[in-house]
Amino acid sequence: MSKPYVLLIDDDHDVLGTLSRALTREGYEVKYATSGKDGIRLIKQQIPDLLILDVMMPGMDGIEVCRQLRADDTYRLLPILFLSAKSATEEVIEGLDAGGDDYIIKPFELTELHARVRALLRRSQRDIMSGAAVLQIGELILDSNTHQAQLGGRVVQLTATEHRLLRYLMEHANQALSPGHLLQAVWSYPPNTGDPDLVRAHVRNLRAKIEPDDNPPRYIRTIHGVGYMVASD
Repeated sequence: MSKPYVLLIDDDHDVLGTLSRALTREGYEVKYATSGKDGIRLIKQQIPDLLILDVMMPGMDGIEVCRQLRADDTYRLLPILFLSAKSATEEVIEGLDAGGDDYIIKPFELTELHARVRALLRRSQRDIMSGAAVLQIGELILDSNTHQAQLGGRVVQLTATEHRLLRYLMEHANQALSPGHLLQAVWSYPPNTGDPDLVRAHVRNLRAKIEPDDNPPRYIRTIHGVGYMVASD
């Protein structure tokens, strides 16, 4: 079996060196680029199994790199992990809205990075093997062939993670699911790991795309003290 290929894009040579050594020791094939433009060029030569992408870079920043990749259906399922030196909610949401799957805040522990990388690669492999399906609850239709949701004749494009989250919620309609449960089921994190804010940010983005009126939400409801639920009534 070939080694998983991880591409790093960061303008900080110290960070690239640390990540390259750590991931190589874990058995990954690692390549890197120091700019968004060079990173896209490497991706077009060979699609990695995982992209680790810095947010703040001169010229083309990580958000723009992610947007350009997601605009091309070829890279729809490419897992993207953002590195961010800031913990500002706005920046995290912007990265996820651009199509990022997960984020990790600098400085970080290598054990945490390894957990995120393993989870994203496991999830990516599961997605490849999973079958396509069309789900419907009320007027909400989810097409897993296209990662599109339809509501009242309006069609919206979902990111890979938004699709996965909505599909899981729809498959478990009328069940209140905690952020911890969703981190395990949707993001493939081990128990008691991962950031609940990741779930909240993706739920926010999903609601912005599919809810006819988010006050209160019709489909993705918040169950206070528990988590979230897609309601069929």
